[in-house]
Formats: sequence, C-alpha cells, structure tokens
Amino acid sequence: MRLVRRTARYEGDRAPVFRSMVVRNFRLFFTGQLVSAIGNWLTTIAATLFVLHLTDSGVAIGVLTACQFGPMLVFGLWAGAVVDRIDKRKLLLTTQFIAAAQSALFAALAFSGDPPLAAIYAVALIGGFVVAIDTTARRAFVVELVDEDLVANAVSLNSALMTSARVVGPVVAGVLITTVGYAWCFTLDALSYIAPVVALLMMRASEISRAPVLARGKGQIRAALVYTRSLPQLWLPIVMTAVIGTFTFNFQVVMPLLVTRTFSSTDTAFTLLFSVLSVGSVLGALWMARHTTLRLAQTVLSASLLGIATLAMAFAPSLAVAFPIALVMGLGMTAFITSSTGNLQLTAEPEKRGRVLALQSVVLIGSTPIGGPILGVVCQAWGARAGLLVGGVACLLAAGFGAWVVARRPTPTSIEL
Repeated sequence: MRLVRRTARYEGDRAPVFRSMVVRNFRLFFTGQLVSAIGNWLTTIAATLFVLHLTDSGVAIGVLTACQFGPMLVFGLWAGAVVDRIDKRKLLLTTQFIAAAQSALFAALAFSGDPPLAAIYAVALIGGFVVAIDTTARRAFVVELVDEDLVANAVSLNSALMTSARVVGPVVAGVLITTVGYAWCFTLDALSYIAPVVALLMMRASEISRAPVLARGKGQIRAALVYTRSLPQLWLPIVMTAVIGTFTFNFQVVMPLLVTRTFSSTDTAFTLLFSVLSVGSVLGALWMARHTTLRLAQTVLSASLLGIATLAMAFAPSLAVAFPIALVMGLGMTAFITSSTGNLQLTAEPEKRGRVLALQSVVLIGSTPIGGPILGVVCQAWGARAGLLVGGVACLLAAGFGAWVVARRPTPTSIEL
C-alpha cells in the first residue's frame, strides 16, 4: 500500500526540479548513491585506461566491456524476477558488499604491477554479475521511496545523480592515475560503498512503499515479455534502447581511441572530454526533471538530438571542437534514457516492474558486450571516427522508427503525473 504524503500538484508541463527531495528516504538514497556512483566511475575509467596501457588495443577494451556487461545480457531477465521476489533494500545491501569486494580485487591486481589480462577480465566479470541485479534493484527501489506524482521527478534526479558522478569521477580518476596510479582509483571505489550501505540502514522502513512480492512460479519471465509487448509505452523505448545501446552508447570504447589516436592527445584529455559529456548529461537530466508529463515523442526527440551530435563528433576537426559537441551528446543521451525509463516506471504494473525494468537493463547494459567488441573492431580497422559514424546513424534510424510508431498511434502516448 502506497503511503500518502503531502506533495503539491502542479499545473502545466513544468514543476520545481528538486521536488522529490522533500522525501527523507529518497534524500538518503540520493546521497549514498552519489558517493558510490563517483567511485564507480573511478573504476570504469581506470579499468579502461589500464587495459589500454597494458595492450594498446581497441579489441582488448571491447573484450573488457563485454566482461563488464555480458552478465546483464545473459542473466538480466532472471535478475528482474529476483528483484520482484525480494525486499529491495536488503538486496541492495548485499550487492554493495559484493561490489566493494570486486573493486578491492581490482586494486590488488593493479598494485601487483603487471597482472595477467585474464585476471582483469575475470574480476570484471564478477562485477558484471553484480551489475545485473544491482541496476534493476536500484531503479525499481526509487519508485518505492516516493509517491506516484513524484516518480518521474525522482527518476530524473536519479539520472542526474548518475550523470553528475560522470563529471567528478573521470576528473578525479585522471588526477589519481597521473599522480599515484590506477590502483588507488580502485581502492577509493571500494571505500565509496560505505556511503550507500549507511544510507540504506538509516532509512525508515515504515515509509517505504513496497511493491507486492512476487511468489515463485513458472513462466513469469515470459509473462512479462508478453505484457511488455502489449503496450507501446513499454516496447517502443525498449526497442529504441536496444539499437542505441548496442551501437551508440559504447563511449568507453570509442572515446579513448578518439582522444589518444585521432587527436594524438593524453589520458587526461580523455577524462576531461568525458567530464564535459557528463556535464551535458546532468543538464539533460535536470531538463527532464522539470517535466510533469512524459511522452514517447520526448524519447524520439532526445534520440534524434543524440544521433545528430554523435555524427558531428565523428567529423570534429579537433579536440577543441569536440568539447562543445560532447556537451550536446551528453544532454541527448541522458534525456533519452530518462524519458524512456520514466515511461516504463509509470506504465508498468508494480508486481511486474522489476521484470520490465530488467528487460530495459538487458538491452541498455546487456547490449554493450555486443556493441563493444563490434565497435572495437571497427575502430581498430578504420579509426574512432568510423565507430562514431556507426553510432550516429544507428541512433537516427532508431529515432526515425520511433517517430513512425508515434505518428501511427491513435491513442495518447503521454503519461500525466
């Protein structure tokens, strides 16, 4: 049963950006996740550059990406069923402890000096299994922390949180890598998990609106797939995400090669470019947080913006020109993820929400191990510009398909909050 809190209703399509922060449990969640998300980016950047340093190979980076996100592709739907069956706060506490141990293993390998590549891939694979459950659990848990009229705003602020971490994390990673080495990035990430654990323990359980617990049974994943296919607010964002996630969102593969090879610059320049992209992501999330309605047309528009910006990056003549383009790329990327996720959060029935969000996570995160190696090979053979060209074209094709579906729908494709 959902708790009733005193929250204001807003006229029109705009409202205060931070309105869901009035809820204590959400504030705790937001704070703990912000610290942890910054730590996660330390590991993401350090692992990518560490493998590039050891191998000087785009294919090796692609394989690392596949290890990090492959478990989502294989076990993501099963993870959604797990999330629907278990208390999400307890589940998140478990994933935080395992993720901290995984980062500590990365640190041990980096401190060893010249670890075998297979060991790095094995530790990345452990993290991939954690991500498969943790990502879906976190996104489903947000809905249980606020009232329904604040869900879209909470989802947008959660996106702003994750993208804000991209602003700080890559810069801190760049400083640590150039001063004390890769190992300390992994060490600080391991310590950062203290924050979400404390936040989860401090929450008032009586103010969490738990979704109905799903009893074990056969055919639950298939039922969720059938349910998702029946509603355009569910299947269209997922189809678009599958295409864009596979070919456009592999920035961790393409961007290091663009900066270090195409523009002949340094690892520090890569972290700065990634931070600028992240600033754009924050702006995109805050832009979506102002909205009181969600429309599939917003998802199509943001995908179009991302596709155009990605193509512009492919033809950027210099690193200086790449920086403002990265800002627009980040804005389009997060606006797309936030609008598509918001449609899923608000449309899905509570007892099916975990499995629906898991399906999106599979195509968003699980598509990376497919697209990562593909783009790694493309970049290795024809350069980073070719990888960006593939991503931009794929994004615009997905946006065009979405526009065609929206135009054909005779029923409303917006959700009033």
